[in-house]
Amino acid sequence: MRIKENICTLVLFALLVILSTVSLFIGVLDINLLALLQGDSHQLGVFVISRLPRLLAILCTGIGMSVSGLIMQQLCMNKFVSPTTGATITSAELGILIALLFMPQSTLWSRALFAFVCAIAGTWIFVWFIQRIQFKDVIMVPLIGIMFSNVIGGVTSFLAYKFEMTQSLSSWLVGHFSMVLQGRYELVYMVVPLVIAAFVFANHFNIVGMGKDFSKNLGVNYNLVLFMGLSIAALITASVVVVVGAISYIGLIVPNLVAMFKGDKIRGTLVDTALFGALFVLVCDMLARVVIAPYELPIELIIGVIGSILFIGLLFYRLKNGRRSFKLKSRLQSPSVSGCCQTVANLGEN
Repeated sequence: MRIKENICTLVLFALLVILSTVSLFIGVLDINLLALLQGDSHQLGVFVISRLPRLLAILCTGIGMSVSGLIMQQLCMNKFVSPTTGATITSAELGILIALLFMPQSTLWSRALFAFVCAIAGTWIFVWFIQRIQFKDVIMVPLIGIMFSNVIGGVTSFLAYKFEMTQSLSSWLVGHFSMVLQGRYELVYMVVPLVIAAFVFANHFNIVGMGKDFSKNLGVNYNLVLFMGLSIAALITASVVVVVGAISYIGLIVPNLVAMFKGDKIRGTLVDTALFGALFVLVCDMLARVVIAPYELPIELIIGVIGSILFIGLLFYRLKNGRRSFKLKSRLQSPSVSGCCQTVANLGEN
């Protein structure tokens, strides 16, 4: 029975292992498994310095951005909130620009520090805005986030033009994995402890997602958990942006797709969201490497095209069906009964 319940998780894990192995052998330089086993120094160098770091960065990016999107959606009680629509990515970009302006010789970790501070601040300000909206329409909240992101992006562009940093900023922030090499990507490992922390506090995020009054009745410090969760999501996003660049839609699309089949409880969907996020980014990266081989497309382009199509589909689905999953909808004939049962189930789980 336990295996049957986790069949989806097992399938995602198996696919991820298979495709991860395949991705190690995709690239301009051919790598032969037999030569690796025989200890060929050239091929071992390419494998250790380039292919393996790239794979690890892809996995950390997919897992981190998906989990951060899941946390933000739960805490903001809106399925269209994510690092993309919550100003987290653009705030991290502004932090990197500030570091480049005031500390031109700064290291990767110094730029990451600026990105962390700005990402956390931008995310907190966004949530402060939406908490003061009396009628939180499902579309209004992400629209406010997009407008706020555009304001921050406008400030970033203005500063970049004023100080002639446009080219440096654009080359730094375009999402791609082609420059991920040994010694330049290790910062993304910060995703691992942050995702573990998200799993530890998953039940607290569920409770806070039910509202302030509900949290107080259960003895949970609403503000503390809210800001802790948002800070975790912001730190994950900033660490990815510093290493890989800005990659949109992952934190928006992946949690929604998983929630359609697994429900909204974080602890029940966190592992599947992380696995599917890593798988999604890995597939997009493999497409980016083979579409115009031997050249490579930025992964932001591939994810942008696929993510835009999926986002439109999710938008129509959420507007029509709310938070109901495919599983519940298939078992219950009456939409009204399905909605009531979903509400009761969510209350029972939390």
